[in-house]
Amino acid sequence: MVEFSYKRIFLLGFGFFGISVIWSLYNAYIPIFLQDTFRMSRTVTGFVMTIDNLFAVLLLPFLGALSDKTRTRIGRRKPYILLGAPSAALLFALIPVARRYENLALFMGTIVFMNFFMALFRSPVIAFMPDITPSEKRSQANGIINFMGGIGALLAYFGGKLLYDINYAYPFFAGAAIMLIANLLVVFFVPEPEEYRIPGERIDLKKLIKETSKRSFGELKENLKDVFASKEKSLLFILLSIFLWFIAFNSVETFFTSYAKYHLGIEESTGAFMMGVVSLSFMLFAIPAGFIGGRTGRKKTITMGLVLTTAVMILAYLLGEASKPQSSALTDPVVLKFMVLFFFGGIGWAMINVNSLPMVVDMTTEEKLGGYTGLYYFFSQAANLVAPPLAGAFLDVIGYSTLLPFAAIFFILATITVQFVKRGDIKGKVGDVYELIPDMD
Repeated sequence: MVEFSYKRIFLLGFGFFGISVIWSLYNAYIPIFLQDTFRMSRTVTGFVMTIDNLFAVLLLPFLGALSDKTRTRIGRRKPYILLGAPSAALLFALIPVARRYENLALFMGTIVFMNFFMALFRSPVIAFMPDITPSEKRSQANGIINFMGGIGALLAYFGGKLLYDINYAYPFFAGAAIMLIANLLVVFFVPEPEEYRIPGERIDLKKLIKETSKRSFGELKENLKDVFASKEKSLLFILLSIFLWFIAFNSVETFFTSYAKYHLGIEESTGAFMMGVVSLSFMLFAIPAGFIGGRTGRKKTITMGLVLTTAVMILAYLLGEASKPQSSALTDPVVLKFMVLFFFGGIGWAMINVNSLPMVVDMTTEEKLGGYTGLYYFFSQAANLVAPPLAGAFLDVIGYSTLLPFAAIFFILATITVQFVKRGDIKGKVGDVYELIPDMD
């Protein structure tokens, strides 16, 4: 095993940083491109925005299990990063080029292949964290990683607004470069455990893929059997909760820039900036959320986060119905009120998100970490597969006023289901609170 180090976890967080930059830009601006340039309805836009989630549902369990079985000189996770990150970065940079030609086939082809390559390395990057982190440190480590992801989203939303207002292509060029550099830092500076770095062993890739395909989908079937057939229903209820709260969050993440433009009457870049406030508070609170989960319990922390985000959605809905911004300026009183609410929303989302993956992986064995990581992402991405077209249909039929209540309802449902979770808190005894303070050596 590689000796645990918070410094190494921060370096690993650059992988999440880069991925977060890409997805924040993608979710902020692609729906606008689809509606403005290609005149798509909100429902169809929602379906297009599920492409990444479709790849995730189909590929992440397989890729998690495949990376579990992989052995190379550099480890079992890094080969996927080296193949996926450069390819995805190139295709992401080509998205605004494809838009310029107003050719739907070219635009959709670019998006599809970019999403494929993002899916190729996402699950191995996620599974890297529990590889190098003991159970009692996983909430804290996940907090650090989500802190880095929050910085990435913050950079995308805030810096993206400045670049987008100059030229809509610039955020895509910058995001591609940042994501590539960030993931190369992981490859070069975060070693995998020695038992996964086997030099000189020849790999039959075709055989490995065939065996893993059979094994992974068999493993997914077995894992799903664990979920639904087990007498103890904690795994079922945590995954159901994840499914529900990701429907809530993804619907807002996908359509809030559209809500800002078409319902509040402000520029989409200002809407993206407002979502950036969620990323700011998420970033600031990610590490404390991990410490709170480690000290008071993950389930209690998640419940507090769900209550807070529900309240934010309801208050934001009331604000959007009672008044409209007079301008797109960040100093507009209504815009400022939205940003204050979203700041608290980001705190709640950190409490939920930081503690959920550790709950799932602490319900299994070390040998199945990749498979259970894939299971976690199977449910979260399945939710993201449902959310955009479902929310988009409500927006088409009733209007943008339904967006925030839609999210609030699913947060409430998640609050109920998570109360039935009885396992997944820290294995072993956590001592004094000072043990949760990271040692940066």
